Amino acid sequence: MKSLILVAEDEREIRELFVLFLEMDNFNVIVARNGEEAVAQAKVHRPDLILMDVRMPKLTGYQACELLKATPETRDIPVVFLSAYANASEVRHGLELGAEKYLAKPIAPDALNRHVNEVLEWVKAKKRQVPVRAN
Repeated sequence: MKSLILVAEDEREIRELFVLFLEMDNFNVIVARNGEEAVAQAKVHRPDLILMDVRMPKLTGYQACELLKATPETRDIPVVFLSAYANASEVRHGLELGAEKYLAKPIAPDALNRHVNEVLEWVKAKKRQVPVRAN
């Protein structure tokens, strides 16, 4: 079964490029044009991963991530931030909000797909772990 990726990006050209990169690697892709749409799409479709721009209208990527992580139905969906603003404090803030990764734009197609696959594999491995009971 193909993984479903939600691409949340307000710039049409960048959004279309990310969709193309991901579809070339056999992912199913849905899109959101702003943070508000991203939250709504995530609640409806429950994607396997969200690629989220940081600077978007209506809700920033940070605000959208915060809402997603505070909602039981969406809290476990991994978020990967993509931003041209990737200084240390921005990256730290994104990771503190619960993102799995924070990637700098521009990004090469093979690098984007590698990071997406890494996060998806990490999530699968995490789900396979059996909790250890304390005696």
